[in-house]
Amino acid sequence: MARDTERPLRADAQRNRDKILAAAVRVFTEEGLDTHFERIAKEAGVGTGTLYRNFPTREILIEAAYRNEVARLCDAVPDLLATLPPREALRVWMGRFVDYATAKLGMADALRAVVASGADPYGHSRDMIQTAISSLMAAGTAAGVLRSDIRPTDMFAALAGIALTSAKPEQRDQAERLLDLTMDGLKPTPPQSSES
Repeated sequence: MARDTERPLRADAQRNRDKILAAAVRVFTEEGLDTHFERIAKEAGVGTGTLYRNFPTREILIEAAYRNEVARLCDAVPDLLATLPPREALRVWMGRFVDYATAKLGMADALRAVVASGADPYGHSRDMIQTAISSLMAAGTAAGVLRSDIRPTDMFAALAGIALTSAKPEQRDQAERLLDLTMDGLKPTPPQSSES
């Protein structure tokens, strides 16, 4: 996407862009691929001209909305680690991962259409998510609140499994229970006593 290499947007233009991307995720999730741009513009509180200036095609908008969701998920890590204890930061982030997975599931048809057009909306998303998990787990391990024998790739696989089975909005209670179960499995085990 060309926008990434261009000069930064003015504050008001950036706010409009952010509102459009958030609205696009909501509307594509609720209404699917056939959503009209006018509906997204209305949801975002901007004119259709503003939407088209930022995102001239449906594919560009869908890809940008998805990439924005990944960036929001991953960019949250430093703030979470700065404001919460490491174990709590990981648990909050895991809930956000399920939010991301729910949005991705809702946008599945739209994302498939983007892939069919030859674009790759997933680009670096796996690496970005893996880096976020690695940071959270390293902080928890360093603080002694997470097991040191669990790799970030294992954690990603566990979260992906939860997302595959419980990412629909009506399954959120189950997802939360599975996330709590996963957190329980990350507790460090006390050292065994050497009594004979």
